[in-house]
Amino acid sequence: MIVELCVSSSWVGYPSDLSDEQWVLVEPLLPPTRLGPKSCRREKHPRRQIVDAIFYVVRTGCA
Repeated sequence: MIVELCVSSSWVGYPSDLSDEQWVLVEPLLPPTRLGPKSCRREKHPRRQIVDAIFYVVRTGCA
């Protein structure tokens, strides 16, 4: 079952989310966003929230 969260621009986050200082270190390690004629869509979900979710699953072991 896939659950999709509606996230507003005023997303506050969770205590387990990356701090701004941590995000500055992680962000450059991610692959660049796709640019070009075949990928003119914007990303559906903010990368930072995706990384926070991945780290949450890794830390807690829940899926």
